[in-house]
Amino acid sequence: MDNPLGTSPDEVQFRFREDEVADHATVTVDSCCDQTNATAVRIEPGDDARVLLPFLDRLALVEVNFPGFADGRGYSAARILREAGYTGELRAVGDVLIDQLSHMRRCGFDAFAPDKPLDEEDAARAFATWGNVYQRADDTSGGRRKTIAELRHD
Repeated sequence: MDNPLGTSPDEVQFRFREDEVADHATVTVDSCCDQTNATAVRIEPGDDARVLLPFLDRLALVEVNFPGFADGRGYSAARILREAGYTGELRAVGDVLIDQLSHMRRCGFDAFAPDKPLDEEDAARAFATWGNVYQRADDTSGGRRKTIAELRHD
């Protein structure tokens, strides 16, 4: 994990990518579909991530806003984008909590910009919480991580 920018609401606290931090000039989902030069978009709860599928090749950054910890629609947006082949930065922003980090990573988030700074040691433990997993998810694609069933058959 690197911490390139600090921890204001729109700054990345944790990032699992080797490329440059994507620019923060995000537009709404509707605006992204109308602009041919938009390279960063922010998905709000209620936005349909599937409308972005035709534009994935030009997007360097997709931020998914979590305005409240109880709103899990952003997890679905992440899975939809990753399963459709999106390889750019997928950033969770907003009310991101320690106990959500591991699950967000499994869904494909590779950058995190929480509203309130998270304790670095607690976050490291959270990211490493589940060494073995039962279900396939973004982190099991491409041979990066095996499920327990796959491990049993090796």
